[in-house]
Amino acid sequence: MSDVKILGIPGSLRKGSYNRGLIRAAQQLLPPNTTLETFDLLGIPPFNEDDEEKVPQKVQDFKAAIRRADAILFATPEYNYSMSGVLKNAIDWASRPYGDSAWLGKTAAIIGASAGRMGTARAQYHLRQSCVYLDINVINQPEVMVGNASDMFDDNSNLTHETSRKLLKELLEALVARTRQLRTSR
Repeated sequence: MSDVKILGIPGSLRKGSYNRGLIRAAQQLLPPNTTLETFDLLGIPPFNEDDEEKVPQKVQDFKAAIRRADAILFATPEYNYSMSGVLKNAIDWASRPYGDSAWLGKTAAIIGASAGRMGTARAQYHLRQSCVYLDINVINQPEVMVGNASDMFDDNSNLTHETSRKLLKELLEALVARTRQLRTSR
């Protein structure tokens, strides 16, 4: 039986994305009594404040998945020195309308992979800034920023780099420990 449920959110729509590969690797490296469900952001429309009173079904499903989860695992690519527009859009939808944010008080970890040398450092820092406002408790260490991703994954987007797998496992352990700790302190 799982006592910690993690929602994995890959910030890329591409089927063969390295960030989807990171989420799959996380599913293999979970601590005991932990599950990880993935939510695909494909189909979430662009945020439009005019639609807040009639929230699209895909957004309702996303917010429900966030609320069912004890913790969040964001896997963000880096586009133009920031997180993907797809991920930012989904984050905005799940925080709206004002006073109905699904993110409030969640624990989260951020991971990312990219073809560049720096991995997803800048994207992760931008995502952390959004998490501050949304009152998401983000794990700070270890950081999992997989650079030169074409050398770290196989042809099926499976993470093969052992150091990255080790750091991902440590991050998941920290995420689960913090989630349990916050649960008992409430």
